[in-house]
Amino acid sequence: MDDPGLTLLAVLALAGLVAGFVDAVVGGGGLVQLPALLVGLPGASPVQVLATNKLASWMGVTVSSATYLRRVRPQASTFVPLMLAAFVGSAAGAVAASFIPREAFDPVVLVALLLVGAWVLFRPSLGETTELRFGRGHHVALAVGAGLVVGFYDGALGPGTGSFFVLAMVGLLGYSFLEGSANARLANWATNLAALVVFVPQGAVLWEVGLVVGVANVVGSYVGARTAVARGAGFVRAFFVVVVGGFVVRIGGDVLGVW
Repeated sequence: MDDPGLTLLAVLALAGLVAGFVDAVVGGGGLVQLPALLVGLPGASPVQVLATNKLASWMGVTVSSATYLRRVRPQASTFVPLMLAAFVGSAAGAVAASFIPREAFDPVVLVALLLVGAWVLFRPSLGETTELRFGRGHHVALAVGAGLVVGFYDGALGPGTGSFFVLAMVGLLGYSFLEGSANARLANWATNLAALVVFVPQGAVLWEVGLVVGVANVVGSYVGARTAVARGAGFVRAFFVVVVGGFVVRIGGDVLGVW
């Protein structure tokens, strides 16, 4: 494909900045960043766009993960097995990315998002505090299961991965939205790295675009993570509802042929 101009790079960097902020707070930055790359790089293949998006997202989530680790201090007994499972799932999804059409995901993801959004919206107390629901063995097993399933989705497609990880941490395991976001960021770091392990040897990453968007994503991620920690679980919950609503509109439009 042709080299992108400065104007296009600036527009894509702006998308990366916004995506980094959204992703650091509650996940879902792909709702902004991936469509921007698809529109801005019409000459790139789907795998190139996905790989470039992964590079930029990984750069941003590295910063937000470090911020959450330092300020929230999530439990290693949960996030370590979660990250390992997410890495394996994402690598498998990245390998399958060339063979699974996006249309196969959209209806399932849309139904899941509608259920998730309604559940969170009509349960105001959900995620206010951490109240773990299972004993240690079941807790780790469920974290591993969530890592494998959501990780596979991230490697194969990606948008909304952070939100699905947050849902698993809050709705399934019983973490507060703030602690759930901390675990989700760490898992998302692992999924992005795993996808890059597959995509980089294939030569799929567009490095110039990925690094520019990635630097912007880093700035957005840093601001977003610090904002989430400072504002607390209530802010993260409200942001979660807004982001899920955006996903419903975006993916619903795809399914119904509106866009």
